[in-house]
Amino acid sequence: MENDFLAHLNSEQRGAVEATEGPVMIIAGAGSGKTRVLTYRIAHLLNKGVDPYRVLSLTFTNKAAREMKERIAHLIGDHARDLWMGTFHSVFARLLRREATKIGYPANFTIYDTDDSKTLLKSIVKEMSLNDTAYKASSLLGRISSMKTMLISPKEYLNDIQYINEDRAARREHFAQIYETYNKRLYKSGAMDFDDLLYHTNMLLRDHPESLLKYQDMFRYILVDEYQDTNFSQYMILRQLAARHLNICVVGDDAQSIYAFRGANIQNILNFQKHYPDTQIFKLEQNYRSTKTIVAAANQVISKNRDQLQKTVWTSNEEGEKIRVSRAFSDSEEGRLIAQSIFDTRVSKQAKNKEFAILYRTNAQSRPLEEALRKLNIPYRIYGGVSFYQRKEIKDLMAYFRLTINQHDEEALRRVINYPVRGIGDTTFDKMIVAAADNDVSIWTVMENIADFNLPLQTRAIEKIKEFVTLIKSFTALLPDYPAYKMGDYIASTSGIMKELYQDRTPEGVNRMENIQELLNGLKDFTEKADQEGPVPTLDKFMEDIALLTSEDINEDEEHDADKVLLMTIHAAKGLEFNYVYIGGLEENLFPSQMAIMSREELEEERRLFYVAITRAKKQANLSYSISRYKYGNSLSCEPSRFLEEIPQDCVENVISYSSNSSSSSNDSYSGFPRSPKVFNVSPPVMKPAPTFGKKLVSLKKVSSGAPVDNSHLTDLQAGAKVEHDRFGIGEVITIEGRYPNSKAIVMFENGEKKQLLLRFARLKILS
Repeated sequence: MENDFLAHLNSEQRGAVEATEGPVMIIAGAGSGKTRVLTYRIAHLLNKGVDPYRVLSLTFTNKAAREMKERIAHLIGDHARDLWMGTFHSVFARLLRREATKIGYPANFTIYDTDDSKTLLKSIVKEMSLNDTAYKASSLLGRISSMKTMLISPKEYLNDIQYINEDRAARREHFAQIYETYNKRLYKSGAMDFDDLLYHTNMLLRDHPESLLKYQDMFRYILVDEYQDTNFSQYMILRQLAARHLNICVVGDDAQSIYAFRGANIQNILNFQKHYPDTQIFKLEQNYRSTKTIVAAANQVISKNRDQLQKTVWTSNEEGEKIRVSRAFSDSEEGRLIAQSIFDTRVSKQAKNKEFAILYRTNAQSRPLEEALRKLNIPYRIYGGVSFYQRKEIKDLMAYFRLTINQHDEEALRRVINYPVRGIGDTTFDKMIVAAADNDVSIWTVMENIADFNLPLQTRAIEKIKEFVTLIKSFTALLPDYPAYKMGDYIASTSGIMKELYQDRTPEGVNRMENIQELLNGLKDFTEKADQEGPVPTLDKFMEDIALLTSEDINEDEEHDADKVLLMTIHAAKGLEFNYVYIGGLEENLFPSQMAIMSREELEEERRLFYVAITRAKKQANLSYSISRYKYGNSLSCEPSRFLEEIPQDCVENVISYSSNSSSSSNDSYSGFPRSPKVFNVSPPVMKPAPTFGKKLVSLKKVSSGAPVDNSHLTDLQAGAKVEHDRFGIGEVITIEGRYPNSKAIVMFENGEKKQLLLRFARLKILS
């Protein structure tokens, strides 16, 4: 059985799978099958008799963990479910719930998301009477996150003169106090933010030797995916856990280290062999994803970086099409060029929309791209937009869920104490906040013992508080015995949320009600998929899964079957692949970013980002830049990105677009803009009307200028007639509306497109 699945590996992959003892580093180039190697390595360990609970496998998305578990189960059976496998945050949240009392937390601690943390910080800034412009919640949270990633506590921060001086210079003298208050409020609420899950794991392993020994002995084999993306906090956890048996296997690609802004440290993978001198190194260099052209271009680009682990990626795939480098006069024209190319490729290659992705350096670049796609009726979605779980009505109901699980959760309490309206206003709540602060207890403790605090409240307000406390306690009492769906449905109804939303019959209100129903559907699905022989699938288990979703998991779960073009930042695209990839905005100061060209290290990260972008493409990569772009309401001149010059000339096909409304001559349009002798040395093209993209040098001039043509032959056009359009092909007229020349025809074309055409402009030929 084992030899059967190992036979599917190439020699280097097999070597990496079978080297189970001691430290191992697997350098996995893009598209080289690293997930298969990780999966087979775990299956190989289990086949050798290693108990599943002794294997710790860490990934960066829950989606990756789920896929690996499914593959392992397919290979060796149900043992896979006993593995400790998941993201760093999900695995160590599970560990902390076991050990929470040792660090002073309840086992049912709440996990705050980014919005919860920002709301708490805004409250602290307001209570301290500080300027919320100088102390923005997002900036505060970013700095707190950096401190926790570096394992620096508020006390250590206060004692570091360098940090204090930095704060003075940045006019944020009160940051240390805010950091300390934020942590205290989290602790009082029985809550941790995302960074705390790793911070407190480090503290547990550092301060409790018996726990360290327990988990060192338990996790005999440690596997880490995407090791190049680990930060200092993650590195320290791994160092402590692996110190006893040294069976640590890390898989990664330094060429795809692109998350320095999140705290990722590329030195972790570059120096792995120094940390573990007996390391065995395996290089997965065969790319199974992309064409030879794409692989050659990516190799040449990344070779310019100095800090890297040497490897030579190769592929036995077909040569493939050349990479198309397109020049536009403006960002709007760039959008039209990309949209037109997608339209043409979709028809000529019979491709689905979901085979296409448009990548960009910053989210702000999406606007002209979206406009262009809409004009051609190309369905699309933004990957990384507002998550389902961030919608107001969802957060409201989930706040009730959180409060049911942990009554001391301050942010959940703030959100729903008077929603739906129950007569507990801001003045009442503020008095309870003061009482909680004065007595160093949670707000829930004040509410639960409201009579003992002698607050200056009206009798009616006190009664309403008691009613709310009783309501939440009634939910909590049912929690252990009710399955997640039954519990969630009961809370939604009894809390008054369902009634509140049902009374709002506006389209927005109906949509909110549908979203609540979708959340309940999720609870039902969670309940039904649970192991029937295991414990009751309770609401707290569901909430833990939701709290630990990464942005990649959320995007994967939403509309995963939708046939739409995906638009996303390059950072969001890591780990994905598409047949056809468009990378826009390849201009100096945009890509590479203006902020990244001041140091070699930052520029090399930008180059790694470009490498990641190119290697998302399987069949075709299309690059574009504009010689002008709107920024802050002004049109600014742009220069081609230096990265374009790093692509080998024999991998490139140049495409130059011409604006249909440009009054300048082709020669004038080039003046003042530098051109690379390698990539951009092309003669000004002859203007051509066809809007096709990528056939030598083409024009983006519209097929129809909008001027009427002689369409008198269409005056008698009737439903059922067969027609031919020079772009959409052959179709059948479904209906005719109005009288010529203002008549419209709705035509269903053979390619599946349904179009509404104004007949005086439509270039239709009647076939029958």
